[in-house]
Amino acid sequence: MTSGAKSAPAKLDSVQAGKTAAAACAGCHGEAGISKMPGTPSLVGLDPKYLVAAMKAYKSGQRKNDTMKSMLSAVTDADLSNIALYYALQKPARAQTPAAGDQSAGKAAAAACAGCHGDKGVSANPANPSLAGQDAQYLAAALRAYKEGSRNDETMKGLAASLDEAAAKNLAAFYANQQPQPTNIRKPLTTAEWAQRCDRCHGVDGNSTDPRLPALAAQRVDYLEKVLHAYRTGERKSPQMAAMSDALTESDVENLAAYYSRQKARAVVYVMLPAK
Repeated sequence: MTSGAKSAPAKLDSVQAGKTAAAACAGCHGEAGISKMPGTPSLVGLDPKYLVAAMKAYKSGQRKNDTMKSMLSAVTDADLSNIALYYALQKPARAQTPAAGDQSAGKAAAAACAGCHGDKGVSANPANPSLAGQDAQYLAAALRAYKEGSRNDETMKGLAASLDEAAAKNLAAFYANQQPQPTNIRKPLTTAEWAQRCDRCHGVDGNSTDPRLPALAAQRVDYLEKVLHAYRTGERKSPQMAAMSDALTESDVENLAAYYSRQKARAVVYVMLPAK
């Protein structure tokens, strides 16, 4: 490692980055994504794949909402993913908004929705949103949008076509009063947690004391990224590194490389002992 090697600044992990990016959303969607504003959806309890797709639809104009399009216009795909991950990991709760409508009538109508949106509105399919605990006014408006065609989904349009305003409100009231459940998403490891795993073999802060294992401290960030990618793709062969790197996201690779590039390299003297 030469003294002129490049290092990289510290980066937030995905959840922290998502929380930071989501700060602008709280005014409408509530703290931790639990809505207090009628007509505005809660974002908690949604699978990240669905929420990313929904945000991209607003960003592209496929879903019509000038405010959402403007808010998302400069948001990168990486930040969209981080925002969705942040909301998916928050403790779910019902929207703190009123729910006009007949819940009993809505429950009967909801039988046709369970195949896609799950029993009591808790979806098991990442492509379909959970409806449990969602703001009732927003749900009724979404049903109208599918019925009128301003939201484009042939399945939803067909199902919403027969719903009048009262039926839509009843359905929305039923789902709004169901208890949302946590998403089936595990919190990703932080950079510090990944580094603890790496340090088991590569030494504290990447300063290896084993001549068979390379030091990571103060290596060039671009070199570390290249090597991790090579293990992930199998270009470099190592069962241990393949198993470790397979679980890394692109963001993890960048953050780990940045972390080790900032660590101070310590001199190590290896003494060869004579064979017994």
